[in-house]
Amino acid sequence: MGNQVEKLTHLNYAEVPTSDPNGFDPDDDGPRIGVSYIFSNDDGDDDQDDNLGHFSSVNNAVSHDEKPFDPQDELECAIHYREECVYERSTGAAAQSAESLLNKCRPGDLLEFVATGQYPHWAVYVGDFQVVHLHRAEIKNNFLTDVSQGKKGRIVNGLYRYRALPPEVIVRNALDHVGSRDRELYWRNSECFAAWCRFGKREFKIGGEIRIGKQPYRLKLLFSEKKSHVLEFQSLEDVIMEKRRNDQIGKVVREAILYSNQASALFCAAQTV
Repeated sequence: MGNQVEKLTHLNYAEVPTSDPNGFDPDDDGPRIGVSYIFSNDDGDDDQDDNLGHFSSVNNAVSHDEKPFDPQDELECAIHYREECVYERSTGAAAQSAESLLNKCRPGDLLEFVATGQYPHWAVYVGDFQVVHLHRAEIKNNFLTDVSQGKKGRIVNGLYRYRALPPEVIVRNALDHVGSRDRELYWRNSECFAAWCRFGKREFKIGGEIRIGKQPYRLKLLFSEKKSHVLEFQSLEDVIMEKRRNDQIGKVVREAILYSNQASALFCAAQTV
């Protein structure tokens, strides 16, 4: 058992097995799909924006070349902690150029930069056209327009339903960690860091929650009014890692993967009859 756990902790994120990757939950009343992930530090942010690895779909590999953001390929999703919804995103949220975004930002705002086929990149606006963000295993302070790298962005203060800290505290949280890198970091990706700055909850940090078998978090991916997929996790950090992975591969590819897994399971079941 010890050898198996040691082996799992050194798997890449896309290689970590799940208890059951198949099936849809059309009515949201059926049995949930239980999933547990064990992450190694190799999943560190780097920011996951630098096109790390390739995730294969049914017949095609996901392209990591930057493409114009398509809101329609974005999965509607929600995160629940027990019965409480702590995160919710609807599809079609508009994004705009970095220059346009600057006119709307206020200190303490959370920003998300998006491009099709890439992980979203999060940052905290700290004023004077600058943001603080986790990138390539280091927390940096840069101009917003430089961080966007041509991607479109949007203010995402309302996605997490936690109560925000005062703006001056959010900014201080971000600036106090500028320069932190590698083993000094307490966050695996830019989203966890930015959200922690705004809400101050330990759940966003590495190891912020003890994993003791229970899976109180649920991630619901909604493909249509009648098609959804539900995964269960032990910690918010794990949920965010999976959510970001789905953000990167997109709605169309994710649905194709689920259908493929479902078909494979049915075929295997038929073979054993």
